Amino acid sequence: MTSFSKLNIEDRFLSKLSEMNISEPTEIQEKAIPVALETSKDIVAEAKTGTGKTLAFGLPILQTVDVQDKQVQTVILAPTRELGQQIANVLKSVTPEASGIGVSCICGGVPIKPQIEELKLVPQIVVATPGRLVDLMNRGAVDISKVKYFVLDEADEMIKALKESLDIIIKGLPKARRTFLFTATFSGPIKNLVHNYMSDDLEHLSVDMKSLGHQGIEHKFVVVEPIEKLDVLTHFLNSREGQRGIIFCKTKAAVNKLAKKLAINKFSSGAMHGSLSQAIRDRILNQFRDGHINILVATDLVARGIDIKDLDYVVNYHLPDVYEAYVHRTGRTARAGAKGFALTIIQDEELEDIDDFEDELGIEFTAYSKASEDDIDLNKAKLWAKKIFKTKPNRDVDSAFKTEIKTIFHHLSKDELVEKILAQYLIEQDIAQGNKSKSNTK
Repeated sequence: MTSFSKLNIEDRFLSKLSEMNISEPTEIQEKAIPVALETSKDIVAEAKTGTGKTLAFGLPILQTVDVQDKQVQTVILAPTRELGQQIANVLKSVTPEASGIGVSCICGGVPIKPQIEELKLVPQIVVATPGRLVDLMNRGAVDISKVKYFVLDEADEMIKALKESLDIIIKGLPKARRTFLFTATFSGPIKNLVHNYMSDDLEHLSVDMKSLGHQGIEHKFVVVEPIEKLDVLTHFLNSREGQRGIIFCKTKAAVNKLAKKLAINKFSSGAMHGSLSQAIRDRILNQFRDGHINILVATDLVARGIDIKDLDYVVNYHLPDVYEAYVHRTGRTARAGAKGFALTIIQDEELEDIDDFEDELGIEFTAYSKASEDDIDLNKAKLWAKKIFKTKPNRDVDSAFKTEIKTIFHHLSKDELVEKILAQYLIEQDIAQGNKSKSNTK
């Protein structure tokens, strides 16, 4: 079995890895580290979230930093601030104390002046989002003309929306550099990027999708009618009360709509998508990480590089369009050897897609038992009760009127009051169902 020491990682970094309980390299680390350390080749690596990419490029780069050279030696680009911060944190965590190695994270969404001051210290490694790096280059706050290593992480995401900034940055880099490109897919635009900006002397590495960290994840699917989709979801969430998970939707509008419905039903949840300001995204993520909310409703933005520990489940409220998105989504659970659970909610016409996902990803789905109508009705009653329990008293109600209402109920015990309220709820539900049935027969 390969160890980091056999990959020629120095003792000073081995001790930091040991402190982090990281003992064995992942497949991409085992493949990339020797190429990075022992050759002068560029690297193109097809690897997904959860494969250990950051250490695959980070350890060799940290090990080759010249602490006497007071200039930016490495630029690492990430498509989102969240991923950039995560990369920087991982690099800092494996950097020995008093090593003289400086790592700065200069991503968008936060004030730029503190970053300008930080760059005056000339860190050897700069982790950045493309837009913010271009801004700092235009201000003369950072010089990348002497960079030795250029890393593109999640390159497929950057090539979609950040191509203009990417071109500006690449033109500012020296030709005599090494480029490490990590991507989940090897699409046409990525091939063009490799052809136009990378050396012909390169190593193409890949991690087989079917060997990718699906171990420990239980993949389930449930087939629903459109009208019962939310009810099935809320029944599942109530069965997992107190646990933490992410619900993925295809669009921002769907995220907002579902998050609003969950909030109405008093679930401890928050919404997360790209149209939210960075400050709001940071606040929601911190609330989720700190356990102040248990459910995150999100687009695939969150699936890219966000490392949130101890997630119990992932729900695909909408089946993703591409196989890689499923890998990124479900890769949020079962981290660091833990067990995970992934539930995909589909409709009849999507059932054949499950077979395709199994064949492409090398995983096996099993059917999740859909809640019965009685269970759904019982769950609705629980949600109704939870809404009453969590409703804040209205302090503006006239005291005389409040006294009249109290007089009506004053002779009832708590148990009698609950029984009467529940009975009235069930009557109203029967009436609502009757009206619904009548409208359906018209």
